[in-house]
Amino acid sequence: MALSLLYRLYEKNLLVGLDRDRLPRHIGIVLDGHRRHARAEGHPSYAVAYREGMSRFEEFLGWTAELDIPAVSAWVLSKENLARPREELGPYFDVLVELFARLPETCSRHDLALRFIGSLDLLPDHLVSAAKQAEEAHPAGLRRLNIAMGYGGRQEIVDAAKDLVTDLVARGVPASELASHIDAGSMAAHMYTADLPDPDLLIRTSGESRLSGFLLWQSAYAEFVFVDVNWPAFRHVDFLRALRDYTGRSRRFGQ
Repeated sequence: MALSLLYRLYEKNLLVGLDRDRLPRHIGIVLDGHRRHARAEGHPSYAVAYREGMSRFEEFLGWTAELDIPAVSAWVLSKENLARPREELGPYFDVLVELFARLPETCSRHDLALRFIGSLDLLPDHLVSAAKQAEEAHPAGLRRLNIAMGYGGRQEIVDAAKDLVTDLVARGVPASELASHIDAGSMAAHMYTADLPDPDLLIRTSGESRLSGFLLWQSAYAEFVFVDVNWPAFRHVDFLRALRDYTGRSRRFGQ
């Protein structure tokens, strides 16, 4: 009881102490550590941790709504993850399908437009179908939620380059002039998140101090926060600490 009270007081102090004018406009989050959490907690299967993690993700969306964070991009499945054993991926796909069935209501509650990004063509049909149904059910909102699935940062840049060249050719730009039309601005316009500001803050859980290519292009000037806890155990207070850290930094944008 005493510890619970102290936790709530600490949480309240963190929340009150945040500089609301310096909060990020776009947060990227890497939901890492489900399997480690399952082993640490002695769960009978990874699926238990996956469900805990997706429940925590829905809570997290509520936390961002309370602070009116305009955009969230969450990495739930990397392109590299697809090389894992089928018996491990199957249960995770099932949990994602369950999540996607709930997302329209969650997005409605938090005024989120839902969009999926990544190489969806590499994923099982039933998973893609569930994602598209969720996206079509809630395409509009004052805020944005991107879910990165089958995503790779290098692949996004390759896709952007292909799209840009295809667009230039369709506009009748001669081959000899293509290179002169390719610059940072034109490439940025073809990224998956081209209609959003670049992420200001990227958070990764589970103690890994790397982003593994998440939003590789867009994160050039982002601030990074690496949290030791595994995603299913990520608490509101951990989120508020990350925001406190971020708002206390002096951003220089490469200068």
